[in-house]
Amino acid sequence: MSELSGSQSVDRALGLLSMVGRHADRGVSLSELVEESGLNKPTTRRLLLALMRARMVEQDEESRRYYLGEEAYVLGSLASRRFGLLQMAMESLIRLSRKTEDSSFLSVRRDTYSVCLYREEGTYPVRTHALQAGFEHPLGVGAGSLAMLASLPDDEVDAVLAANETVLRTQYPMLPPERIREDVRTTREKGYSLNPGLIFANSWGVGVALRTPDGGVAGALSIAAIDSRMQEARQAELVSYLTQEARRVEEKLAGMFASRNQQRPEAAARTQSRRMK
Repeated sequence: MSELSGSQSVDRALGLLSMVGRHADRGVSLSELVEESGLNKPTTRRLLLALMRARMVEQDEESRRYYLGEEAYVLGSLASRRFGLLQMAMESLIRLSRKTEDSSFLSVRRDTYSVCLYREEGTYPVRTHALQAGFEHPLGVGAGSLAMLASLPDDEVDAVLAANETVLRTQYPMLPPERIREDVRTTREKGYSLNPGLIFANSWGVGVALRTPDGGVAGALSIAAIDSRMQEARQAELVSYLTQEARRVEEKLAGMFASRNQQRPEAAARTQSRRMK
């Protein structure tokens, strides 16, 4: 009986973790989790505390809303290397760096920030080292980061810039919110983002967003090079490569989503069949 109870607690805790993950951007309140899960308030709170101790979930001190924790992000990043976006984008990153001889990057969104998941080195002898795997920047700072921000709805762009305003003004004086908002407009018009050496003077970058089949932002591909290799004529060439590879990655994402959507009804049918036996 105790073994069954323990297993049930694990199932419930994992269910709550999944619910928190679905509200990753804005967080979720205790009352919302109680309603969604069907659990009572004390049980929900007890399970959340266990997830917090494991750093899978964290609670904002001011809003009291729950978010995915640091450990969930680490595990997700590790899993992505085998099952996720990085695996799907790896061939594209290799092709980009071979064609251009410059470094290419895969970045993903982490709340109001961008995280570089992977850097594929180019062969050109003079390289920019401004961005490395694991580096974080506020959304809108850097080519890939700006491409993702520009792909969000206007109200979400406003929320991100408001949340990051202090860090932008103190740590990125060349990129205040009003400048990034203008860059978002330009990125949408052109269909790609450009960082003309605003973080490091000789490090330029171009980027394009990766979208999920439902129109959400999956991440971004970008290329960085020294300023002499990123003049306007070459920007167009690099963007054409990025766009081509972005479509390839998005086709893989669409196939993955279609496969999962097909598997869910089949799994549900098998579960129902076992219950009826």
